[in-house]
Amino acid sequence: MTPNKYDTRTGIVGLGNIGQFHAERLRELGVELVGGMDVAAEARNRFARRYDVDVYDDHQKLYDTIDAVIITTPNRFHEEYAVDAFERDLHVLLEKPLAHSIDSARRIADAASSSDTHCAVGFNNRFANTVQIVKNRIDRGDLGKVTHIEANYVRRRGIPGRGSWFTRRQIAGGGALIDLGVHAVDLAMYLLDYPDTKEVNGVTRSEFGSREEYAYLEMWADDSGPGGFDVDDSASAFVRCAGDETISLEVAWATNRPANHEFVVRGTDAAATFDLLEGTLSFHSASSIGPDHLEDTVVETHQNDTHTDELRAFFDEIVEGRSDDDSIAQALAVQEIIDAVYRSSGAGRTISLEE
Repeated sequence: MTPNKYDTRTGIVGLGNIGQFHAERLRELGVELVGGMDVAAEARNRFARRYDVDVYDDHQKLYDTIDAVIITTPNRFHEEYAVDAFERDLHVLLEKPLAHSIDSARRIADAASSSDTHCAVGFNNRFANTVQIVKNRIDRGDLGKVTHIEANYVRRRGIPGRGSWFTRRQIAGGGALIDLGVHAVDLAMYLLDYPDTKEVNGVTRSEFGSREEYAYLEMWADDSGPGGFDVDDSASAFVRCAGDETISLEVAWATNRPANHEFVVRGTDAAATFDLLEGTLSFHSASSIGPDHLEDTVVETHQNDTHTDELRAFFDEIVEGRSDDDSIAQALAVQEIIDAVYRSSGAGRTISLEE
């Protein structure tokens, strides 16, 4: 454990796997973890034994003891815990997505705008070394104007346990699109510097989770079978932004194709390709200086723990009195795109976001 750099008393709401994941990194960073809250007694007891902190079945009791909270509950419950935290003037790190529905997301954004505290949404992939290198190259103009991003987050077989909250629309708000798609959309919009969105056209599909014969390989929880699955397991979409920047999106929990986590960033002067999970990165360009030729440059860097760096940035901003005012607004923009994909798929037409 590092020496205690931060004096921000912090709690966690939602003490399952993701909550414990954050707790480990808080301890590594020297953040004071003082307690946790969960509605499940088993989760509370396990967390108390592991981290030797107070645990509660009422989040308001936890909020009495802390300065900042990390919320890692299922999507449907984000609003209650986040809004109450803002009303108590707590700093909030809210796991992605912002909420399970666009209406709930807007209520969270409204509450955040009325608070003077710091809020961040858990888009940890922004902090990957490869992403930061690409962003730096874009910002200094090496790629020219970035006009199109191909965003892929595709698993071959990787549906979370059917019957878990991930695969129940009422709790999660959707399936692969709202789980993986928010990461892909955020990264694409982040690299484009979050332009306004004009229109969205997309299709969501449910082709594998409802099958009795689904090949059980990489689920994160016990499988309850197709009866516990009523969400999408893949989505394809096309996003057009106000300056005619475009994003092509492919996300899936399950497909009959190799997994793909590649992002292609196309600019007028150069392009970049990187693998979100493997960390590989290359830049591509052409030149007429001397004989006409193509240039492909491989950039080597180490893979970093993006969640640790996300947490470090969050607490640094609290300690230094800085605030990322764009975090909630950008998370809401992602939610609006995700919502538009679902609406487009249901209506069978392009959805305008300028109306």
